[in-house]
Amino acid sequence: MVNFHINLSKKQIAILKSEQLKAEKKKDHKHAKRCLSILMLAMFKTFSEISLLLNVSTDTLQRWMSSFLLKGIAGIARKHSPGRPPKLTGKQKKKLVAMINDGPEASGFPGGCWRTPMIQALIKNKFNVHYAVKYVGELLHSLGLSYQKATSVSSNRDEIERARWLDNIWPKILKRAEKLNAHILFGDEASFPQSGTLNYTWAPVGQQPIIATIGSRKSYKVFGLIDYFTGNFYHQGYDGRLNSESYQAFLEEVLSKTRKHIILVQDNAPYHTSKAMQEFFNEHRSRITVYSLPKCSPDYNPIEKVWKKIKQAGTHLKYFPTYDCLINKVQDMLELMGEVKHEVLSLFGFYRRLSAA
Repeated sequence: MVNFHINLSKKQIAILKSEQLKAEKKKDHKHAKRCLSILMLAMFKTFSEISLLLNVSTDTLQRWMSSFLLKGIAGIARKHSPGRPPKLTGKQKKKLVAMINDGPEASGFPGGCWRTPMIQALIKNKFNVHYAVKYVGELLHSLGLSYQKATSVSSNRDEIERARWLDNIWPKILKRAEKLNAHILFGDEASFPQSGTLNYTWAPVGQQPIIATIGSRKSYKVFGLIDYFTGNFYHQGYDGRLNSESYQAFLEEVLSKTRKHIILVQDNAPYHTSKAMQEFFNEHRSRITVYSLPKCSPDYNPIEKVWKKIKQAGTHLKYFPTYDCLINKVQDMLELMGEVKHEVLSLFGFYRRLSAA
């Protein structure tokens, strides 16, 4: 093989050494080798020697030398590879997300549920780009989308009232609680059926989990209140129906456990707002101030999450051969929840963020 010697000016040597050092700091070993190979050629090193020292082929060395001779330093400068261009542009991806948010029917598909093959067809039809079904899922995840179960929202929900609750009523509640040194108690009720509650679980493909049941329609009812400031959980179970009379009995029990004023936040269940309850609240107005949540707004009541936790840990996919077994299990879970005040307090994160804003 013919060897070459390159004469370099002091300025070229300085530039090559500077480029080499920068490349080494950035761990760009290929560019460092390019610079060093030219410097070695100027030092009378042969292609074979340089190839051995830098662990590159002699063909590569010749290509680097030719580029340097033709274009100088620019010939061996690091070239940024743009990589394979995405098939969907950033603008197209934003449009895709908007179309998915609008629902399948807006794009001419039947039904209200998106399936991955449908989105594959949507991308092909709207942007003339073909993706494998498997990759479509990865693409959607990268765009901040996920495959999830939908939830329902009542069509009777009043968004204006919900906004007023957050912007006006909740700040007033906080100020009143501070002025009176009062509890803020969010209340609700839950029903635990003896037949148990079904939910999702992992199981072998083709083998649907089966939970025994005696078919009883009997349920154990529970009143509950959680404290915004302390995480205290007040609860009381009932065998019978929930009504104004049993609700009054529960509130009287709670009143007996504290001397502080109570600000009660409740929903609009009929036995919460009945004439009997209005009379009860009027009689106890020195101890209780009542605020009603906006209609159809369970998401504004943190105690809903308490019931969800208790069911997940205590009654989902469980068999209760007797009504007493159900009661004992629910009571155990209620007591356990009452001991983990930090867990209860964490359920108020939405309101704490709202108050801090």
